[in-house]
Amino acid sequence: MTSLSMGVARRLGLASASEGPRERLRAVGPAALADEELLALLLRTGVGGRDALEVARALLGQCGGLRGVASATAFELETQAGVGPAKAASLRAALEVGRRMATRRLRPGDGIRGPADVFRHFHARLRDATRERFLALLLDGRHRVIREVEISQGTLTASLVHPREVFRPALREGAAGLVVVHNHPSGDPTPSAEDRRVTDRLVRAGELLGVELLDHVVVAEHGYRSLREGSVWPPPEAPPGKP
Repeated sequence: MTSLSMGVARRLGLASASEGPRERLRAVGPAALADEELLALLLRTGVGGRDALEVARALLGQCGGLRGVASATAFELETQAGVGPAKAASLRAALEVGRRMATRRLRPGDGIRGPADVFRHFHARLRDATRERFLALLLDGRHRVIREVEISQGTLTASLVHPREVFRPALREGAAGLVVVHNHPSGDPTPSAEDRRVTDRLVRAGELLGVELLDHVVVAEHGYRSLREGSVWPPPEAPPGKP
């Protein structure tokens, strides 16, 4: 394509397939670029005779798409051919910026009106997690955020999420209440029997300690569930092995 025809194409919002990602970005904007083109712009250079676009395509294939790249660990990215530590850091930083832009983050002093606020705060971070993460939002007497703490990682069990680990930071910070949150890597936010058992223990522990458990929100790719809104509160004690 000649420089004249390229100029005309840009004015018309078109771009030649032979143009690189940078030229296409200028011509048609970032929304029109394919995933591999956007990644290639972040990678900037290729390796071993392969350009950045080829490296980006290979990375997407190995990770199972852009969501897979976003959830990959630093080690998983660094070991991909043509990536390495510096490019992996750039990719992870850029993808985290995108996550933060796509979600409504709660800051200290922000008030929580309900579980939808909690979901918007955590969804972008937890929806792609491959392991369950259990977190708490510490709140003051007016349901305003004091801070967020991570309690544990791993399959949710009553032994893993012990009340002392949940309420220790709340007591240290002088919190009046808290909301606990965990994710379901399966994508289905339906609370399990173990979720209800854990919640029951935390409700009763909070009553003894004078720190109210306001809700337990399960976050997943396909939505969320509030145990306070969706069941009897406090939830009934369920015998082991029974839903």
